[in-house]
Amino acid sequence: MKDNFSLQSNQYARFRPSYPDEVFEFLLSRIPGKQHAWDCGTGNGQVAKKLSQYFERLFATDISQAQIDNAHHEDNIEYSIQPAEHTDFQNRFFDLVTVGQAVHWFDFERFYKEVYRTAREGALICILGYGKIEISPAIDEVINDFYHHVIGKYWDKERRYIDEQYRTIPFPFEEISVPQFDNVHHWDFKHLIGYINTWSAVKHFIRQNGKNPVDKLETRLKPLWTTETKVVKFPVLIRVGIIRHKEQ
Repeated sequence: MKDNFSLQSNQYARFRPSYPDEVFEFLLSRIPGKQHAWDCGTGNGQVAKKLSQYFERLFATDISQAQIDNAHHEDNIEYSIQPAEHTDFQNRFFDLVTVGQAVHWFDFERFYKEVYRTAREGALICILGYGKIEISPAIDEVINDFYHHVIGKYWDKERRYIDEQYRTIPFPFEEISVPQFDNVHHWDFKHLIGYINTWSAVKHFIRQNGKNPVDKLETRLKPLWTTETKVVKFPVLIRVGIIRHKEQ
């Protein structure tokens, strides 16, 4: 798994969007139990923080120590540095496995094998993510031009799974139909620029060119930001499946 997010991990925790409560209410209404959950690729613990309110114990893993150092902590969240594909968790332990905006970095086959090993019969797996930011037609046009034409070649190849809304990832589970969720926030201009600066392609651009392309983008966007805050929306990408173990 690539680690694109240890650098400036405090900015990731500050500027990346969380997920709406409705997503977790949907999951909680369908899981068989609320004893143990695993948030894999937890990053700064956004999903873990939400789930910790409902589970006896929440296990959150990531390969980045820097991300976990900036994560939200609760008494019932246990953080550890472990790859998605190989953990020290016991067999048939979890009622829910979640991955937020990270599964496209995993070795799918090996990760799903680990999910089957560690999840209980009838447990759920939930793959979460969010699509491109939506603000207004004029602002969206400028950001999309930046996304495709300025930093387009600097995105890792795995980014295409996000662009394809996670519909093309392997998903060998009994899939559940999920309603459409939107992730809505109120951001000021500083938050928007902070968020864009967390993009992995921006970091790759800076590393290769020695300058930040967001500086010019900020100049283009500033005249379009006519109010102190604006409503920003992200379509929620979500796949939910039931884990069924084959009879031995």
